[in-house]
This record gives sequence, C-alpha cells and structure tokens, in this order.
Amino acid sequence: MGTTKAIESSRASVAHRAAIRTPVAEQVGFLSDQLGQSLVAYLAGVSDTKTVRRWIQNEQTPREESKARVQTAFQVYQFLLQYDSMYTVRAWFVGINPQLQDTSPSTAIRESRLEDVMIAARAFASGG
Repeated sequence: MGTTKAIESSRASVAHRAAIRTPVAEQVGFLSDQLGQSLVAYLAGVSDTKTVRRWIQNEQTPREESKARVQTAFQVYQFLLQYDSMYTVRAWFVGINPQLQDTSPSTAIRESRLEDVMIAARAFASGG
C-alpha cells in the first residue's frame, strides 16, 4: 500500500471511529450546526426540522434508516473535513456530483445510496 493510500485509509478509519463512538444525538447536533437543520432533515428522510430538534434533545430516537443516513453523513463530513474546509465540505454535500450520476450527496444519502456516497467522498478526497 502506498503512502497516500495508507494516509487515506487512516483518515477513513478516524472518521469511521468517530461515527461509531459519537451518540446519534450529538451527530445530528453537529451536522445541524454545519449543514443546517433543513438539510439534515432532508438527508435523513424526515419531513421537518422539528423531528431533527427532537433527536438533538434526545426526545426521540431516529428510525434505523434515518440513523444510518445520519451516521453516514457524519462519517463522510468527518472524513472530508480532514482534507478541506467546512465551507468546501458543505458545498460538496449540496453540489451536483458526477460520481453520483449528477445528484447531490445529500440526495444520494436520502435515497440510502450510502456506499455510493462513501465512494464519492473518497474520490473527492483523492482529487477526483
């Protein structure tokens, strides 16, 4: 394994550990601060920001599919933040992405194309 691949793998591992160890309510709060509650609601597949606020306040637990979407978004955000600024990472989440058949990563997460989003994030981090 080359040095670049080893560094990328290490950064991916750091992001993965953060997603596993951080409680979902904290992940939702972090993503809401970085991306906004409306975008978090959208990518999680819920209809309003009230649900997102209830998750942050531990008044409600996300369903499994929403939880998986949030964890993926959090992991990807943590991964990309090791390569670029929070402004660039936010733009990546909402921009059209050729790796995702010209949909945004947020839309792909909402559609539960989670593996595709991880692949697209790695491609972006590698300069693609």
